[in-house]
Parts: sequence; C-alpha cells; structure tokens
Amino acid sequence: MSADSQAGAQRRIVTVPNLISFVRILTIPVFVPLIVHRGTEAAGLLLFGAVAGTDWIDGYVARRTGRVSELGKLLDPIADRLAIAAGLIAMVARGAFPLWAALLILVRDALVVVAGAVLLVGRGARNDVRFIGKVATFGLMTAVPLIAWARLDLPLAAAAAACGWLVFAVAIIEYYVATGLYVGDLARALRKSQADHAQNPE
Repeated sequence: MSADSQAGAQRRIVTVPNLISFVRILTIPVFVPLIVHRGTEAAGLLLFGAVAGTDWIDGYVARRTGRVSELGKLLDPIADRLAIAAGLIAMVARGAFPLWAALLILVRDALVVVAGAVLLVGRGARNDVRFIGKVATFGLMTAVPLIAWARLDLPLAAAAAACGWLVFAVAIIEYYVATGLYVGDLARALRKSQADHAQNPE
C-alpha cells in the first residue's frame, strides 16, 4: 500500500471495524435495562459478557483487513470504557456487584481517559493501547459478569463466584500494571512533544 493510500485509509470513518465498535456502543441501552430489571438479569449479563468480552474483535478486524483508522484507534477504547462503565453501574444498582470492586475499575478508567484526553487535546498525541491492558480488560470483563451471576444466585452460582473472583484478582493487578505503563508512555509523549515544540516553535 502506498503512503497516500495508507494515509487515506487512516482517515476513513466508515469501516467495518468502526461499525463493529458502533454496534457495541448501541448494545449498551439494551443490556443495561436487562440487568437492572428483575427476571431478565441472566440475559443482560450474557449480553454484557458478549459485548465486553469481545472487545478485541474490532481491533483484530482492523489489523487483518488493513482498515486501521485514526477514528478507530479512539473509538475502540471508547466503546470498551462505555460498555464497562454502563455494565458496572447497572450491576451495582441491581446489587449484583460490590461497589468497592466497581470503583477499582471505574476510577482507574476515568483517570486513564482524562489523561489521554489531555494528551490528545493539549499535545496532539495519543497513547496506544498496550497488550497487557487488553488482556486485563478481557479478564475483568469475564470476571465481572461471573461475579454478578453468582451474587444473583443464578445456576452454578458457586462455581461462577470461585472462577469470577480468581480471574478478577489476577486481572485487576494486570490492570494497574498497565496503568503504570500508560503513565510512563504519557510522560515520554509529553517530553517528546515539548522537545518537538522547542525545536519548531510556531
């Protein structure tokens, strides 16, 4: 692919990976009421698990098809964070997930999103998603619905609780390790931006 073609692909908005991310966002108003409403919790948790646990699909399709775009690089993590936040809030409201565990995820996500936004808006740079962050997210989004499933006393609750808390413990550690790496990436990006600005002041 030529440089011009590659640049054009990165500027595209309507691509299959971006559509997948949009569809994942559009499922949020579907699984949230299912989780909150008594009697439909199982369906809501299964849908949430499917949406959150397949967060790698849009990125994978983008790389395999050569449809990586600048919008997609932002839309993919945004879809992840929105789905995670909506699902956690719904589960906490329903009493299916402990508030302290939800805050461990939500506060970290909020800090990463704010830092990324400041970097993007203020410096025109962006942090790329790290593999350990994707693995941690996948682990948490497997663990969270399992824990909620158990707390709602759905079938196989004991097994779901044991598996859910084990995976949660490992994944939350990975989540904060990834956070430390992102902080390092952010610091390097800021130093590079400042150095570039010093060399080419406007």
